[in-house]
Amino acid sequence: MVDGVQRAADEWVVDDLRADDHEAWSRLHRGYLDFYEATRPDEISTVVWGWLTDPAHELECLVVRPAPEAEPVGLAHFRPFVRPLHGSQSCFLDDLFVAPAHRGTGAVDALLAGVRSRARDRGWSTVRWITRASNSRARSTYDRLAVQTDLVTYDLAVD
Repeated sequence: MVDGVQRAADEWVVDDLRADDHEAWSRLHRGYLDFYEATRPDEISTVVWGWLTDPAHELECLVVRPAPEAEPVGLAHFRPFVRPLHGSQSCFLDDLFVAPAHRGTGAVDALLAGVRSRARDRGWSTVRWITRASNSRARSTYDRLAVQTDLVTYDLAVD
């Protein structure tokens, strides 16, 4: 709730990250990194901010705000990826985070709608993301809005 009021997804403002959002984005990104117990959070944030502010880099960010000039209360980092099996290009949602005070308010729904709209505008066939199996609060929203696949994720270390 925002000011004690549940907001519909379309009552939130979802737009591109702005240069003057750096401080708010940093707090949100730190919350995301802390949730996933990332090591070197300051270093990671510096790298990711650099990617987001480099027009040549594929990573993009949408943010959600309670009003057009308000600071962001949530972020979504996303990028294109190819799907050779389907002969299409899709969207990979790398990071999705909403400040704890704004969870359950429709902010996540608005962010996912914004990413979906961006993907549709670009002709991408789907939006895909992963989360921890234990992330039950987020998964209850994801289960309402998307379809869980039967794919299993692996990481192969390269060092």
